[in-house]
Amino acid sequence: MTFEELIEKGGPAMWPLLVLSILSLSTIIDRLWFWTNLLIKEKQTVNRVLEAARRDWSIATEMARRTLKQPIGRFLYAPLRLQNPEPEVFKLALEASADDELASMRKGDKLLEGVIALAPMLGLLGTVLGLIGSLGSIRLGDLGTSSTAGVTVGIGEALISTAAGLVVAIVSLVFYRLFQSLLFNQMKVFRKSGNELELLYRQYWQQTSLNTLNKYNSSDNNTYFPPTWNQNSQSISDSLEKNTKPTDSPAEKDIDRTSDEPDNN
Repeated sequence: MTFEELIEKGGPAMWPLLVLSILSLSTIIDRLWFWTNLLIKEKQTVNRVLEAARRDWSIATEMARRTLKQPIGRFLYAPLRLQNPEPEVFKLALEASADDELASMRKGDKLLEGVIALAPMLGLLGTVLGLIGSLGSIRLGDLGTSSTAGVTVGIGEALISTAAGLVVAIVSLVFYRLFQSLLFNQMKVFRKSGNELELLYRQYWQQTSLNTLNKYNSSDNNTYFPPTWNQNSQSISDSLEKNTKPTDSPAEKDIDRTSDEPDNN
């Protein structure tokens, strides 16, 4: 039986099943190509970026920028492109990027879900329509005669659409579950690499803060005062001493004056 004969004998439900099978097959090929390229280059990209982050963050940023065509590259580059962010901001950038990338990895899942649900129903519909056409021509008087021999053939042909619908649904379901498992593993990869990158950045941030604090404290202890400041300070001290020196009251001045006068007696 050729493909054209199969479509013809399967009934009108075979045409929508053919459309669903084409959509499902194109989605499966696209997703297989996507996941193959992703899994081949992903581990190497993660190792390079994390190794560079342990030495120099600018090198890690550049390496992540060169892999923007890969989901893991865009995920790692999202926080690295920020200018000295706080650790919490760094973490938020990782989480937001992970959500976007994982959502894009679900491309085609809704289509496969629709094919899995519709294909068996369309196949069953084609079988029912075929049975109606085959059994509708039978008369009670023809039972057991040679005229009913074609009914068996009609029922067999009516079941073709059911078989075709089940085949399309089963194939779509197998690859759908495969893509779901790959997505689940990808979530673990994102979580692990993101946690390692965040930990390295927190250590870098803490070390940078300590170095800045130590530099600030050392600059406070070694403050330099120019000579003009010392001269001005000395003049200010002298003026303060003059202003604070105690003065004699008028009564004390009179006593001093009388004591200085000669005694005529």
